[in-house]
Amino acid sequence: MVAGAKRCYNIGRSKERGILMQQTRLPLPVGTTDFKRICRENYYVDKTLLIKDLLDEKVSHILFTRPRRFGKTLNMDMLRTFFEKTDADTSSYFKDKAIWQQGESYRQQQGQYPVIFLSLKDIKAQDWETAYELLKMIISSEYARHPELQAGNEISQQDKDFYEKIVNKNANKADYMLSLQILSRMLYQYYKKAPVIIIDEYDTPIQEGFVNNYYNEAIRFIRNFFSAALKDNPYITMSLMTGILRVAKESIFSGLNNIRVDSVLDDTFSGYFGFTEGEVKTITQYYNVTEKLAEIKSWYDGYRFGSTEIYNPWSVINYITSSCKAIPYWSQTSENTIIHEILKKYNEATYRNLHELLKENGQVSSVIKTNIIYPELKGPQTDILGFLLMTGYLKATEMTLNEDGEHLCRLNIPNKEIRTIYRKEIISLLIAEVGDMTVTDLRDALLNKDSAVIKETLGRFMMQTISYYDGLRESYYHGLMLGLITIFEYTHFIRSNRESGTGRYDIQLIPKNAGMPGIIIEIKAGEAKDDDCALSKLAQVAFEQIEEKKYDTELRSLGVSVIHKYGIAFANKRVELKTN
Repeated sequence: MVAGAKRCYNIGRSKERGILMQQTRLPLPVGTTDFKRICRENYYVDKTLLIKDLLDEKVSHILFTRPRRFGKTLNMDMLRTFFEKTDADTSSYFKDKAIWQQGESYRQQQGQYPVIFLSLKDIKAQDWETAYELLKMIISSEYARHPELQAGNEISQQDKDFYEKIVNKNANKADYMLSLQILSRMLYQYYKKAPVIIIDEYDTPIQEGFVNNYYNEAIRFIRNFFSAALKDNPYITMSLMTGILRVAKESIFSGLNNIRVDSVLDDTFSGYFGFTEGEVKTITQYYNVTEKLAEIKSWYDGYRFGSTEIYNPWSVINYITSSCKAIPYWSQTSENTIIHEILKKYNEATYRNLHELLKENGQVSSVIKTNIIYPELKGPQTDILGFLLMTGYLKATEMTLNEDGEHLCRLNIPNKEIRTIYRKEIISLLIAEVGDMTVTDLRDALLNKDSAVIKETLGRFMMQTISYYDGLRESYYHGLMLGLITIFEYTHFIRSNRESGTGRYDIQLIPKNAGMPGIIIEIKAGEAKDDDCALSKLAQVAFEQIEEKKYDTELRSLGVSVIHKYGIAFANKRVELKTN
C-alpha cells in the first residue's frame, strides 16, 4: 500500500492529550503524478490490479473517460512504468504491490515493451496556431525519448531522416499526422515487439478548441493523428487512452470500430479511478483521522462509477493534507469553463433541472448520451445532463437501458463540494450577465424589505437575460429566483419546496446567525396578456398564501423573530410583488 522513505508528518489530534501529534507518516502526493516518485516518497493507494484486468480482458484499444483529477494521469504513468522496457530495472516499484502477488504470468509482462507516451493535458491555447505548436513540441519530445532509433541498423535511412525532421520540428502537418503511426513501426522494427501506446487526456485540445473557437481545426488534426496510428496498425500491442469525454465517433473516432470505451457508467474498471470507500477508510486509519470519515463522506463522496462508490481523490488528499479543513478543493483546479458556458443558456428546461437538483435530495431523470458533440452542448438537455455526469458534476444513482440501448439515469448532485460549485458558478454567471450590483442590490433589498428596489432589480434582470416567450411556467421563474438568491448561501440556509405549516412554500431562507431576518418567497406566473393590475392581484394571492398556509411555522419554531414575506408574480419580463 505504501512505499518509500519515512518522514515526519503532522496530522490529527490526540483525543487523550488534546495536542497535535507528531508521527512518522508518508505524505500524501499532492499534485504529483509521477508513479516512481510517489512510490519512493509518498503514500500510494495501490491501483496496480488495473494491469491484471487489462491483461485478463485482452484489451487492444481502450479509452477511459473520467472527470478531471480522478487519477487518470497517475494510472497511465503506472502502466508506462510497468510495461516499458528500460535500461534500469523497474520491477522494484511493483514487488510490494498487488499485481506482483497475482502470479508469474503477470510478472513476466513487466518491462517487456517499448512504450509511446503522450500527454495532451497541457495543450491549452487561445488559438489553433499555438495549440498546433504545442502538439508539435510534445510529439517531438516523445521521438527524442527514443534516441536508440537513430542509431539502430534495423531502421531505414528514410525513417531516420523522418525521425530527424520530427525531433528538430522541421516536419510538415501531414508528417505530424502520421508521426505516431511511423514511430510505432520504428519501435517494432528495433525491439521486435509491438509497442504499448498511451495517450493521456486526449480530448484537452478539442475542449480548448471548442471554448476558444478553433474546434474544427483541432478535430481535423486529432482525427487524422489517431486514425493513422490506431486504425489497422499491426505495430501495436495495446493502446490506452484517457480523457474526460468520449468525443462523438463521427467527429473523431471515425473508422475505429474496435476501440473500447470505459466510462463512469461501466463496471469492469470502475474502482481504479478515484478512491473507493475501503481505500478512504484505510487512509483515515493511517493518518489517525477516522473521526473525520462522516465529514469526508458528505463533502467528497457520492460519485458512482458503474456500481462502485467513489470518492474524489484530489479533494480527499487535500483535505487530509490541509489539517482536515472541509472546503471545495476540486473547484480550485479548473476554471470550470465548459459548465460556465452550459449554465449561461437561460431556458426553462435548464432552470427547471437546476431547481430540482439544488433542492435537498433533488434529482432528475434523463436519457444520457455518452458520445459528446461539443457544438451541441448548449442544445438538448440530454446532452447537457450527459456532459455534467461525465465531467463529475452529477452522479447516476439508478441506471437502466431502454429499448434503443440508451442509458436512462436518475441523476443528482454528488456532495457538498459540487453543490458549492453550482452555487458559485450561478452567482458568477449572474454577475457576468447583469453586473455584481444587480445581485447585491437584490440581496440587500430582500434583507431590508425594500419593495421598490426588489421590483426594479428583478425587472432589470428580466430585461437583460431572458427572451420573450409566451406562457413561461412558474417552474421557470422559481428556478430563476433560486439562481439569483444563491448569493445568500453564506448567510442563510436555502430551502425550496419544503413543507411548513399546512403547505409547501416555494423558497425559504433560514438565517445562520441570530439577528438576521428569515425570508419566505412565494412565486406565481401570470399570462402574457395580464396588465399590471392583474399581475399585482396575483402577487397579492401569492402573499396571502404564505399567511393562510402558515409557511412561517418552521422559521418561528427555529426562533427566528423577524420574517420577511414576499409574494412575487411574473409575466414574461414584468414583475410585481407584495410584502408584509
